[in-house]
Amino acid sequence: MTASGRACLGLALALCLGASAARAGQAPPDLAGLRAAAERGEPAAQFALGVRYAAGDGVAADDREAARWIERAALQGHVGAQFNLGLMYADGNGVAQDSRQAVAWLRKAADQGDARAQSNLGLMYANGSGVPLDAAAAFDWYRKAALQDELTAQFTLGLMYADGTGVAPDAAAAAQWFQKAAARDHVLAQYNLGLAYARGLGVARDPEKAAQWFRRAAERGDAQSQFMLGTQYASGAGVPRDDAQAVAWYRRAAEQGLASAQTNLGARYASGRGVAADPAEAARWFERAARQRDASALFNLGVLYANGSGVTQDPVRAFVLLAIAARRASGPEAARYAEARDTVGASLAPPQLADAQSLAARDELPWPEPLR
Repeated sequence: MTASGRACLGLALALCLGASAARAGQAPPDLAGLRAAAERGEPAAQFALGVRYAAGDGVAADDREAARWIERAALQGHVGAQFNLGLMYADGNGVAQDSRQAVAWLRKAADQGDARAQSNLGLMYANGSGVPLDAAAAFDWYRKAALQDELTAQFTLGLMYADGTGVAPDAAAAAQWFQKAAARDHVLAQYNLGLAYARGLGVARDPEKAAQWFRRAAERGDAQSQFMLGTQYASGAGVPRDDAQAVAWYRRAAEQGLASAQTNLGARYASGRGVAADPAEAARWFERAARQRDASALFNLGVLYANGSGVTQDPVRAFVLLAIAARRASGPEAARYAEARDTVGASLAPPQLADAQSLAARDELPWPEPLR
C-alpha cells in the first residue's frame, strides 16, 4: 500500500445483526408471537428470532440457536439473513468457521443488491479468503457497494484507485471517492483526502484544503492526521506558521505512539522551537521512536549519547544507535549516518568496538529499559 493508502483494504468481518425490518414483512414484536411465526416458516420472524438469540434479547444468548434460525431464513432468500449468515461463517460464530460458506452466503445477499454483502465479498476477494485472491473481482464488488453509498466501500475504492489495485491507477478517481467518504466523516478518507490536496494527487494542490481535512481527522484522534497538521504548522503550509501549534499536534500523535511524531517532538525539545529546550526530554522522545526503529530517531539519539546531551555520555551506545540508523536509512541520510558511526567508532577501544558491532548486527538497542 502506498503512502496514500495507509490502511488495509476493506474492513474486518464482524457480525452485523441489524434489526432492520425484513423484506418479507414485519416480525411480531413479542417473543411468543415471534417464535410462533418463526415456527410457521415466516422468514422475517426466523431472522428476528435469530437476532434475539445472538443479542440475548429476551432469551439466553445462544450463538448456535441464532445461527439455526438465521440459516432457516437465509434458505428462504431473506437477504439480511444471508448476509449475516455469511459473516457468521467467516468468523465461526455459532457455526464452524468456513470461508467458502461465508462467500457463498455473502454472494447470495450481494446478488440481491445488499451493499454490505457486496463490500464484504470484495474483502473476501481482496484477501483470498474462501475464493482465489482476485483484486479485479474485489474492485468490482466494492464498486457495486460504493455506488450504493456503502461508506467503507467508498473509502476502499479510493485506496484501490490510488494504488492501482484491481484497476488502473487513477489519482483523480481516488480523490473523488475519498471526497465522498470524507464528507460522511470517514476518518481515514479525510486523512487521504488531506494528503491528496497536500501533494496534488488527483486534485490541484491546495495546502489550505489539506489543512482543513487533516484537522477534521486530527480532532477525531487520527494520529497520522495530527502529525500532518503539525508539519503544516511547522512550515506554514495552508495555515499560519506556528511552532507552538506544531508541537501541540506532534505531541498528540506522539502520545499515540506514532514514531515520526515522536521523532519530530524530540527534535523540537532539542532545538527549543515551540517549546522550552530540554535535551533530556528530547532524548526520551527520540528513544521511544528509536525502539520502533525510526532511522532519524536512532541517529538523533546516537548523537545525544555521543555528546552527552540530555543523557550520560556513552560512545558504545552512540555507535550502536548510529550503526542501526545507517542500516535503516537510505540515500544521503544513510551516508551521513554511517559517517557519524565511523567517527564514534574510531574513539572506541577494540573490545568496545567489537561488542558494539555485535549488538548493531543483531539490531539490538544497547539497553533494556526505556528512559525515564
